[in-house]
Amino acid sequence: RKPRSRKFEVGLLARLRRRPEIPPEPGEVPGPVAIIMDGNSRWAVEHGLTVAAGHREGTRALRRTVEAAIDLGIESMTVYAFSTENWLRPPSEVDELMEIFAETIQRELPDLAEQGVRTRFMGRRDRVSPELRTQMADLEDETAHRDRLSLWIAFDYGGRAELANAARRIVEEGLEAEEIDEEVLGKYLYAPELPDPDLLIRTSGELRISNFLLWQVAYSELVFTERRWPEFGPDDLRAAVDEYSERQRRFGRR
Repeated sequence: RKPRSRKFEVGLLARLRRRPEIPPEPGEVPGPVAIIMDGNSRWAVEHGLTVAAGHREGTRALRRTVEAAIDLGIESMTVYAFSTENWLRPPSEVDELMEIFAETIQRELPDLAEQGVRTRFMGRRDRVSPELRTQMADLEDETAHRDRLSLWIAFDYGGRAELANAARRIVEEGLEAEEIDEEVLGKYLYAPELPDPDLLIRTSGELRISNFLLWQVAYSELVFTERRWPEFGPDDLRAAVDEYSERQRRFGRR
């Protein structure tokens, strides 16, 4: 096995030094937040509604949660909108999800843009219609100058697929093994500029991260809530932020 180069060791030390040296102060708001928006279908069943109605209610929950994040001073939010595994759902539900996603781009997200929200999408786009790809690109262009909050929407996204894609691109570009470290690999992710979340929230009571941001949440604080996503709102976001602010983040230190 080849010994690690001096460049690798210096780079690793620099990354360790960049991690926060002190825990957040009580009441401190996390900078970047990520949310696994889970529970639309279960909420719909519990209320005697169609699954599509649950997903549409979920888009309204997204809007009020982003607005609450703006009020709290959160600078970045990444939401899990459609996973690579969601293609395995019944075709009729997938079609409805695509329709609802297009409606969200047309109705909800432009209103958030008026409040200073920049929207970007991360994941694959090659498996959706050209019309939807155009809508996504147009919204990114139209909101590029907004700077109050960055909204990242993970669409057709999977954490393992993201890492496999990064490794494939590194090989294609012919990098040598000794050139590859955490910093280099990070540049080949879907969205290299995406900040690592301080806080990851998952709704609906499930205690797992479901292939979401596997690289980025390495040091995130995790908060799980029983609330179904369509029920989630400003008070729930504040409760998660309050729980985050009471924790001590050590990043491997004592």
